[in-house]
Amino acid sequence: MPDTLHDAGAVTVGEAADAVGLPAKTLRYYEEIGLVVPDRRGNGYRAYRPGEVHRLRFLKRARSLGFSIDDCRVLLSLYGDPGRTSSEVKAIAQQHREAIEHKVAELLSLRDELDRLIDACHGDHRPDCPILDNLAGGR
Repeated sequence: MPDTLHDAGAVTVGEAADAVGLPAKTLRYYEEIGLVVPDRRGNGYRAYRPGEVHRLRFLKRARSLGFSIDDCRVLLSLYGDPGRTSSEVKAIAQQHREAIEHKVAELLSLRDELDRLIDACHGDHRPDCPILDNLAGGR
């Protein structure tokens, strides 16, 4: 049996990266932290089988939704566990949504504060600036 990268649909790191839409560097990082485990050929090249490419697509989508690496690890584990319960997955998604809501509230508060500072600044030829005063610890 020949030992080529394209046996059984396996692809190189570059081909997998192109297929998934992630940089090859990201794929190598995911391998380094154990999220994916490509085969290694005799020449040392990585060979991503279709199942690993599917895991990479899963990771890309999960990361695009803002899930942390740790959450992705758990979600991948649950995805591969036929004995999982959907409540386990839902709990992770709900916790993530709550974290997003908290961040949104923080960002809205920052926007409101910046709006107040911008409104307080005359933005003219004078040197006095409430924005700089605030950043320097003033009112």
